[in-house]
This record gives sequence, structure tokens and C-alpha cells, in this order.
Amino acid sequence: MTLFGKNISSDQLTRWLFILTFFGIWLASPFISFDDEDAWRQQFFLKILPASLTNIPLFFLNTEWLAPRLLHKKGLTSYLFSLLGLAIFFIVLQGVMKNWLLMPQHKGIGFHAYKAIFSVFFVTAVGTGYALVMYMRQGEKTVREERQERLQSELSFLRSQISPHFIFNILNSIVYLIRSKSPQAEPVTIKLSELMRYMLYESGDAQIPLEKEVSYLENYVELQKIRFEEDVEIRVDIEGENSGQLIEPMLLIPFVENAFKHGVGLVADPEIDIDLKFNEKEMTFKIRNKITPETQADKDNSSGIGLQNVRRRLELLYPDSHRLELKQTDQWFEVDLWLAFGHAK
Repeated sequence: MTLFGKNISSDQLTRWLFILTFFGIWLASPFISFDDEDAWRQQFFLKILPASLTNIPLFFLNTEWLAPRLLHKKGLTSYLFSLLGLAIFFIVLQGVMKNWLLMPQHKGIGFHAYKAIFSVFFVTAVGTGYALVMYMRQGEKTVREERQERLQSELSFLRSQISPHFIFNILNSIVYLIRSKSPQAEPVTIKLSELMRYMLYESGDAQIPLEKEVSYLENYVELQKIRFEEDVEIRVDIEGENSGQLIEPMLLIPFVENAFKHGVGLVADPEIDIDLKFNEKEMTFKIRNKITPETQADKDNSSGIGLQNVRRRLELLYPDSHRLELKQTDQWFEVDLWLAFGHAK
């Protein structure tokens, strides 16, 4: 929120509204019930108003100086003794001021100091309660920020795992093409540079448009089609209208990488099916690849960074708005992902 050209948080706004309301009512209450016949009483309170105004610095000294330095750092005992000393000082101060301001009705400093005890201790109690509430709210805010920092650190680590894993697989593809002296080596290298550009300049964002992730997936599949040519049957079906949906970057590609890693090679008549459907609110992503007992053994012995990675990111970012199912039969390994847009943390 912006006020007088300055950004003000909701916590700051709440604090100032409470302070202004409390002292507004406190200072105005003696005059609210007066009628015309109580004019002399109004004059009386006007004379002692300067003494009452000292409750404002008392409040701020307690909440902004004493509580943060003693209550939060040295404990309750040190704070209470210091607070008692502060309250006594303001009781005496108000007694002196009222005795001087009401000289014609002089009754002595002790009398006025005694009359000030209630107001001083009331403001002190309100200030202490306010300081405790602010301290607890700040503690909760700190916990939230620390949790968010840990989340971001873990996500950064997970993303850093994806990039080397992906580069390693694609470089293997390029090496294969170069060794076989394939004319496709150059276009594949160019396409890799396009994918690298996406990884370097897009995947660092918290969320990206879905259309960019889809384009990245399509480029990756095209690269693999160039590599494997007719050796692998690859079917891709993508349907949906882009309408500003946002998604975690590099979220879909680990499933595709896994399919190509374990769905080719020793597999007879390899097939990979990719199906993506999406609308404004949700998407479904299904992918399946053929497997054999040999490829399954290889899969069990591999690091499995891709699937572990994406599963963890889904748990962190879409805890209540995704469903991931991994199914395996004798011949097929299947992934079924459902995701609702607009619910990422």
C-alpha cells in the first residue's frame, strides 16, 4: 500500500491505526460527555492535557525501545524492573507538571502523582501487550521468511541438478551424430543452443508462461527425432489454448528425458507417447514408453535424478493442486500428471 508517496506494509498500517485510535480515544474521552454546564471541567482538563500527552512518549519508549532491547534480548525480569522504573519516572513527571499547571488549585506533587498512577500503568500495560503482540507477529513473519528462503534454496538446488543432467544427455546425442558423420549434427547443435538459451534466461524465473515450456518440450522432442530418425516411434499430441497460464520452468521435461533414457536402446520396437491437454484452469500430461526387464534393471541402478527432482518440486510448489501417478507393467512405464494453474506457492 502507498501512502503519501511511500510504501507501507499491512503490519505498519495496522500498528499506526491502533496507536492513533487508542490515543485519540484516550485523550478525547474526558471531553465527550461534557455539556455546556461543564465548561469549567473542560478548562480543568485542558490545563492538565500537556501532562496527559506525556503518556505518548511513555508508550513509544516502552514499545520501540525498552521491549526490543530488554524483553527480546535479556528476558522478562530485566524488562519488568526497567519498565517499573520507567513508569515511576512518568508518574513523578506528571505529578510535577500537574502541580505546576494547576497552581491555583495546588494540592501538592504527591497528590497529583498519586492521581497519575492509574493512567501511567494503564498506558504501560497497553504498551506491553502491544509490544508482545508485535513481537509474536514478527516472530511468525521471520519463520515464514526463513521457510520461504529454505524453499527457494531447495528449488535452486533442484534446478541446478536438472541442467547438468539435461546437458549430459543431449551432448551424448551430439557425440553420436558426429561419430556417425550425420548431416544432422549441425542443426542439432543449433537446436541445442536454442534450448540452452531457454535454460539460461527463462528457467531462473519463479514461473513462466506455459507456452514457453511447451515450446521447449517440442524442441526437445524434435531434437530426439533427429537423433533417432526412424528407430524410435514418437507420437506427440498437444492440445490447448494459451491464455496466460503460468508454470514452474523445466517441470515437464524430466519425464520426457526419462522416457528417452529408458525407452530406447535395448527395447525392441521402442515407442514413446506424449499427450498434453490444457485449458485456463488445469492441465493433464501423460507420457509412456516401452520397457524391458533389462532397461528396468538399468533404471533401478541409475541415479533417477529427473523423476526424484520433479516429484520434490511438485510437492514444494503444488502441494494441494497436483496429482502424479507412476505406473509400470511388463512392457510400459507410464506417467500421469494433473496440475491446477494458479495455485503455486
